[in-house]
Amino acid sequence: MEIGQWRREYLQGGLQRGDLADDPISQFRTWLQEVVKADISDPSAMCLSTADASGQPSQRIVLLKGFDERGFVFYTNLRSQKAWDITANPKASLLFPWHFLERQVIVRGDVQLVTDAEADGYFRTRPRDSQIAAWASHQSDAIVSRQVLEDSFDAFRKKFDGQDVPRPEFWGGYRVIPHAVEFWQGRASRLHDRFVYRAIGDGQWQIERLSP
Repeated sequence: MEIGQWRREYLQGGLQRGDLADDPISQFRTWLQEVVKADISDPSAMCLSTADASGQPSQRIVLLKGFDERGFVFYTNLRSQKAWDITANPKASLLFPWHFLERQVIVRGDVQLVTDAEADGYFRTRPRDSQIAAWASHQSDAIVSRQVLEDSFDAFRKKFDGQDVPRPEFWGGYRVIPHAVEFWQGRASRLHDRFVYRAIGDGQWQIERLSP
């Protein structure tokens, strides 16, 4: 079968206005809990889209590490491609591709650095080898071989032997502050249910149904 003929119907359920919470964070929390209950690996995986100063977009999968009424948080090297993009164009989109439940969540918003205290707090919870890897990798830089990376990792492992690993000054977190959050539920015949929350100020949200 040719790729153009690959398709299936989405029949797991629907989404109605009455199903939705008053705000997108509460609705996201409900859906995330259902994803976790489904026991699927990497439930917090999301596609992060950024664009550089010229408008060239880039995407990559990262892990959501926190969310609340302030926004959605992830952590990274602050000298990576995504960081350069955000410095030049502090806007981003997040996509949670929960295909197994025939759902998607799309977040659009502005991006800000989290505080040093937040970054320090999260860094302390990381496995030790992950902490060391943050020092060892100059994320997005070209390297001549994997051996360079492994040698760097070994060097920092020795450097921090017997002591706590501090957070590198070039490693931190970003918060995507949403101005629009869309909840997508697949339906038969491609007549999908789509609802978008749009920020209207003072913590209030307007909810619209979108045509599929």
